[in-house]
Amino acid sequence: MCYRLLLASPLTLSEIRSMLPEGAAADLAPPEQRDTLLARHPPAQTVVVLTRGGCACDLVGQRPEDDGVLRSKYRSLEATRADMIEALEQHRRPGSRLRYPVDWPSAIAGFVAEHARNAGEALYYLRFSARPGSDFRWPKEQTTITASAVRAAPRSWLLEEHPTFVVP
Repeated sequence: MCYRLLLASPLTLSEIRSMLPEGAAADLAPPEQRDTLLARHPPAQTVVVLTRGGCACDLVGQRPEDDGVLRSKYRSLEATRADMIEALEQHRRPGSRLRYPVDWPSAIAGFVAEHARNAGEALYYLRFSARPGSDFRWPKEQTTITASAVRAAPRSWLLEEHPTFVVP
């Protein structure tokens, strides 16, 4: 499944989608991930997976130059060959064609700040996985950060496997 960026929000799916930059997408998260994030962030009513194409690599500035980097990460997760092939195919799925190049980490930081301004606190969770939800566990550490800090550091505010609460 590659990188997945989860968002637990008080907004509805359609409200989240309307705020996303062109070329990014939001779909409902699988039930096991949804239930875990809703339990950790009670004001949320919706949990979505944010993507560009088939994964969130572009959104968080983690798109590797070749598949070897991803294959190594999948091997470290002890992914099966079938899971690895499926995940790589999803990773290669192109996003919609845009008229101009986009600095995705900055665009997502803008979305995060706008979301905080409109909806208040939200929970973001970046994870790397070969399977959509079967290996989902809640980590012990979490962080709270302001929307202005996200805008100031669009490539470093979100840590892998580290839930991050963004406040206005």
